[in-house]
Amino acid sequence: MSMTYDAPDTGKKLTGWHVLAIFVGAFAIIIGVNVFMAVKAVGTFPGLETRNSYVASQKFDTDRAAQEALGWDVAPTLSGETLMLMITDQATGLPVMVRDAGGILGRATHVADDQTLTFKRTMNGTYVAEVGALDFGKWELRLEAVADDGTPFRQLIELYIPKN
Repeated sequence: MSMTYDAPDTGKKLTGWHVLAIFVGAFAIIIGVNVFMAVKAVGTFPGLETRNSYVASQKFDTDRAAQEALGWDVAPTLSGETLMLMITDQATGLPVMVRDAGGILGRATHVADDQTLTFKRTMNGTYVAEVGALDFGKWELRLEAVADDGTPFRQLIELYIPKN
């Protein structure tokens, strides 16, 4: 026993022009979404990190060795709209004196929320900077500091702000 189903006759036929219109419309949507995503990706990417990667690579090992020789640990704390950094010596655990400390706080995915920070030393050796109200999610601090002897110190510090 075979069962067949007859579609109700609506009086409209599916022609080649209809199929062509569906085909062209589907690809137009796909191409449109791809163009939109490409424009957004290029528009939010911060761009060039270094002008000449070969020259930067020649100094990398020397700079890294000098930074590791400092023996610093950095512990961030966010209290309200204040970002605090405790920079300590790994050997002694005591706060270190930094000639200059600053950086950029922002999202990893775009530069719209980036803030340039300058840290100031407090009496207890903590370095503080005002950051304003931060939305929940992942933030990155690209810390740049200079030791008393002139050695540059760079570190990427990830901060997670919980959703309230």
